Parts: sequence; structure tokens; C-alpha cells
Amino acid sequence: MSSTTTATKSVSGRGKTRGTKSVSRSQKAGLQFPVGRVARFLKAGRYAQRVGSGSPVYLSAVLEYLAAEVLELAGNAARDNKKSRIKPRHVQLAVRNDEEFSKLLGNVTIANGGVLPNIHQNLLPKKVAPGKAEVGSVSQEF
Repeated sequence: MSSTTTATKSVSGRGKTRGTKSVSRSQKAGLQFPVGRVARFLKAGRYAQRVGSGSPVYLSAVLEYLAAEVLELAGNAARDNKKSRIKPRHVQLAVRNDEEFSKLLGNVTIANGGVLPNIHQNLLPKKVAPGKAEVGSVSQEF
């Protein structure tokens, strides 16, 4: 058994090896959202004196999940309206029709989102029972 070290690995096991590319924290965590940028914002925002190394990864994962969920629902709303492009109207329909997102974004105004189609029950015409004819009002029979 001979213990020899290769030229690509440092002897002490510390530091970077030669010829390897740096891997971002987003790639290590398997995320699309930028972990480094979230960490920078957490530090610059002064939410706490110190920021741990796991908190920006966790926050990035949560933000990525919420964004993917909203985009999926908005894509479904766009497809229902026979459109291939997601517009603010589709995001509004997706958020307001989902119970949890509606609660989360209850006080949020989405620009160019419009409103949900809703007609109050009192404004709808009253249904006439079958077999009964409509009786005209007395004031109109002069």
C-alpha cells in the first residue's frame, strides 16, 4: 500500500484543486433561484446581525416553489382562455381562484389584473316556477 497524492489534489485536502470550475450554491442545492443574491439581500436588509449559511438556500427554495406554483396556475388560466402567453390577467385569475394564494396575497393589487367575474345573487333575475305565468304589475294595467 503506497500513499501517493496526485497532482490535481492538494496535499492537505484544503483549498481548490487545479482545473476545476467553481460551482454556485444554487447549483449545489439544485435550484434556479440565486442563493448568493438572496444571501446578499438578507445581509444588506439587516434583518438580523448574522445570517446563517442555510437560510438563503431555504428561502430561495421557498421562493422558487411559490413562483413555480403561481406560474403553473397562471399557465392553466391562460390555456383556459386559449392564449399561449401569460398576462397579468391570468396571474390575477390564478391567484384569486386559489384559496391559499388568495389568502397569502389578499392585500396585493396586481396591475392590469382586472377583477374576478362575479354577479351578486340579488342582481340576477328571479326564476319563475314552472307552470305559473308571469303576472303583470297592477300599476301598469290602466
